[in-house]
Amino acid sequence: MAPWPEVEDKDTNKYIEEPCSKQNQVMSEKEVKNPKGRKMELLPAYSTMTLTTEAEPEEEDPWNMPVLQNTGVRWSELDGKGKVLCVLKGIARFIVLLALLYFFVCSLDVLSSAFQLVGGKAAGDIFKDGSVLSNPVAGLVIGVLVTVMVQSSSTSSSIIVSMVASSLLSVKHGIPIIMGANIGTSVTNTIVALMQAGDRNEFRRAFAGATVHDFFNWLSVFVLLPLEVASGYLYYLTSKIVESFNLESGEDAPELLKVITDPFTKLIIQLDKSVIDGIALGDESANNKSLVKIWCKTKTNLTLQNVTVPSPVNCTSADLCWTEGNRTWTMANVSRTDYIKKCNHIFVGAELPDLAIGLILLASSLLVLCICLILIVKLLNSVLKGQVASVIKKTLNTDFPFPFSWLTGYLAMLVGAGMTFIVQSSSVFTSAITPLVGIGVITIERAYPLTLGSNIGTTTTAILAALASPGSRLKYSLQIALCHFFFNISGILLWYPIPFMRVPIRLSKGLGNITAKYRWFAIFYLLLCFLLLPLAVFGLSVAGWQYLVGVAVPILAVLIVVIIINILQRKRPHILPQKLRNWNFLPRWMHSLQPWDDVITSVISTCGTYCCCCCKCCKNQTVEKEVKEKPVKAMEVHENPVSLDDEANYISNAQQAVKQSDMIITVL
Repeated sequence: MAPWPEVEDKDTNKYIEEPCSKQNQVMSEKEVKNPKGRKMELLPAYSTMTLTTEAEPEEEDPWNMPVLQNTGVRWSELDGKGKVLCVLKGIARFIVLLALLYFFVCSLDVLSSAFQLVGGKAAGDIFKDGSVLSNPVAGLVIGVLVTVMVQSSSTSSSIIVSMVASSLLSVKHGIPIIMGANIGTSVTNTIVALMQAGDRNEFRRAFAGATVHDFFNWLSVFVLLPLEVASGYLYYLTSKIVESFNLESGEDAPELLKVITDPFTKLIIQLDKSVIDGIALGDESANNKSLVKIWCKTKTNLTLQNVTVPSPVNCTSADLCWTEGNRTWTMANVSRTDYIKKCNHIFVGAELPDLAIGLILLASSLLVLCICLILIVKLLNSVLKGQVASVIKKTLNTDFPFPFSWLTGYLAMLVGAGMTFIVQSSSVFTSAITPLVGIGVITIERAYPLTLGSNIGTTTTAILAALASPGSRLKYSLQIALCHFFFNISGILLWYPIPFMRVPIRLSKGLGNITAKYRWFAIFYLLLCFLLLPLAVFGLSVAGWQYLVGVAVPILAVLIVVIIINILQRKRPHILPQKLRNWNFLPRWMHSLQPWDDVITSVISTCGTYCCCCCKCCKNQTVEKEVKEKPVKAMEVHENPVSLDDEANYISNAQQAVKQSDMIITVL
């Protein structure tokens, strides 16, 4: 502002009504020093007006935890009746939540059965080709494909254990398949995350919370598979451990969750999983069997019967061998299966192929899964408000005090391992915490150790199952299970203890940002990582390792160069040439998803417009058809005669009313 003008009058109140105290004090001192009649030098003006400039609103961090505010009435403001109703509503919501979680887990179980019906026999056929399985890269992608098809790492692991115990597959060749099964089991929670695509921020968090599992598995494989091929450290470590044990066959592994879900899921479908094992082991008769279990109670009887054999060499003993004409007879035990009781599920009498039943169950289980997940998210959003939300968030996301804050993540791992051991499925546990990450109850930083603990929990279940194996196959099944366990332990040691090495969190957040902006990219990622890429690698492996190396090595080299240039563009751009400091010299579709998004959006809008037009045309045709078929009514005239007496009475009453009104006016 410009300084005050020089004035003759020392009274400045006419220039400013309420000067500040500091200015008054300084001016009074100068008034004493300067005599009257002289010009007084005034201080620069101090503005008494508050200059308000609207600050630009800061962009909110989409990864911040949302604040769930309590919109209801406070507990202290409720009367006795209101408190009782509030408690009853809370109990009812809790019961509904448990029911939804029950059906959610049952739908995952039925979804696994559906995938086995659709692709179970194909999975068994894949395992038959031993020459392909000897290639570690091919074994890795086979483990991914089979686990995605059967939606169960325990099923694919059991097939591997059976093949190892039957000498069809060595333990060394089974380790890459176990690694692939570890990757394939993470597809379930990624599918679950797609159900929260309605809200961008929820989808961002949910998809990142799901894919942090994917990135951990893929990064662990990229580091540990070459190390295993070069050194065989997992094989030798587990071999020494197994040899140090005094192995005895144990009891069946506990099935805690199956006790609750089986009564319901067995009413829908029951599978004979020995068919897949038989196909993988080379049993030709298993190809003609159905995976749908028909008979639940059977009895096998052994009877000693006379049977023919090609020659006396094939006789069971020399005493039980005789010849009649051109035939050689002997006595042997013949097994006969008596079918006692049929299973009691929906498809027991359905004359449908396995593929048709699998597709029906796939569609219905996905529908139930989506409905349960949407209702669970809505119910949690209504329950987790105010103090309840703050307590849960503090409990789950708060670290220990300073000296022991590093222990919090490891405690979360123990919780994840324990919960996975209880539910007997890493897919169920990770799929359950995915919507909690989406609505903002659990942070991704806390979901990461929970997921790592879930990986450990599912391996302990496999170890218990291996201990229940027969004595002849116990050593190999336990060794494979321990390979799975130490693979996950090695991955945790790589990607968790040092905060800088928690790369899966950063990668999942980056992917979450991309999928929040371009939601179609989530489906593309799912298809690419769990279907197209494994199929391409498998096809090249079948063609030969020369083709695999010739195609894969140049692609990997280009990817490594692109990643290095991207890092340098962000960290040290001055090192790069001027042209490589950004990707603008490339066509836009090669370095941006926006052109692809425009194409996909236009295609979807065109399809939607076409479908709407078709619907409108069909609707108009239907309306026109109904109008043509509907008989047109002729104009009808109905007589409504009025009685003359009623009309006369009406006129006389009206005349009397007029006369009365005239009299009233006259009186007034």
